Amino acid sequence: MAEPSVDTLATQIHRLLRQDLLDGVLAPGIKLKVHDLAARYGAGPSPVREALASLSSEGLVERLDQRGFRAAPASVAEFDELVRARAWVEEVALRESITAGDAAWEEAVVLARFRLERMPREEAGWEAAHIAFHAALLAACPSPTLLGFCGTLRDRAARYRALARAVAYPSRDIAAEHAAIAEAALGRDAAQAVTLLAAHYRATAGWLRQALARRDAA
Repeated sequence: MAEPSVDTLATQIHRLLRQDLLDGVLAPGIKLKVHDLAARYGAGPSPVREALASLSSEGLVERLDQRGFRAAPASVAEFDELVRARAWVEEVALRESITAGDAAWEEAVVLARFRLERMPREEAGWEAAHIAFHAALLAACPSPTLLGFCGTLRDRAARYRALARAVAYPSRDIAAEHAAIAEAALGRDAAQAVTLLAAHYRATAGWLRQALARRDAA
């Protein structure tokens, strides 16, 4: 069997390292030492460096002048800016998706909503179902570039959600929020859909902001 190429290894390391950063396994701000990561993932230093360089372009890793890499820091100010950017970008993508969406898109939104509603909030699979629901809403947007940007911002937001995971989730009817967004989108009421989506993100942002403030105080 042929040995895997550096490119293949870099892709594998990129996926594993990226997930560890998003899940908070590699804490924000820590130094990412190439040889330590190579031992962790069972690879050589070259694919690890390539993966780190790629992740720096996604905003998940910072390149330090002559000093290697570190996991991107996390702050309330950065999170607030991220939420604003996500709301702006997804408003455009959702409007485009509602305009272009066909019957297959409608069915995908209904199915994603159904799967999310059946999943208890405390189960591990809820986060994946939640991501799938929001992705389904935007999926009919005809711009791959815009969708890719939305995905990058979504992943960066997921990192903050992981950091706040230890804080009790507030009493809030999230299922009703999701249902209202889906119904507005399926009813082709773009103005109402983007208003509800922005309100949904703001409500989540308020909780995450408190969680981050508690973390920083500790």
